[in-house]
Amino acid sequence: MNISKTYLNELTYKINGAAIEVHKELGPGLLESVYQQCLAHELNNRNIEFQTEKMTPIKFKGLDLITNLRCDLIVENSICIELKAVKDLLPVHEAQLLSYMKLLKIPKGILYNFNVYNLYSEGQKTFVNEHFANLI
Repeated sequence: MNISKTYLNELTYKINGAAIEVHKELGPGLLESVYQQCLAHELNNRNIEFQTEKMTPIKFKGLDLITNLRCDLIVENSICIELKAVKDLLPVHEAQLLSYMKLLKIPKGILYNFNVYNLYSEGQKTFVNEHFANLI
């Protein structure tokens, strides 16, 4: 499948809808793992392909590192999803998602913080990188 910016933007809209549905049903205040399981269930119900807890390989100058880095969700091999349930998102949370995107060569990422009143306006940030810039 050829991935385009339009395709990724449409997929982002669908993922946001699924995340908003989870947040609408559960509200803030639960553990990240609960939101992850529920979002996976919602994506599955919407026939959106994904992987959970994908190991993130790190290669450094010929060295293959064995790490425990895991991206929460990879949707259709094209969007990284990182979930949080924290009082405030910190720069390190954004850096974590951007690192997953770089290491996995994924063009787009979404950072969700479910510990907010309104997920759409307060609890989600979308990121793109050089892989996205090179798409049509």
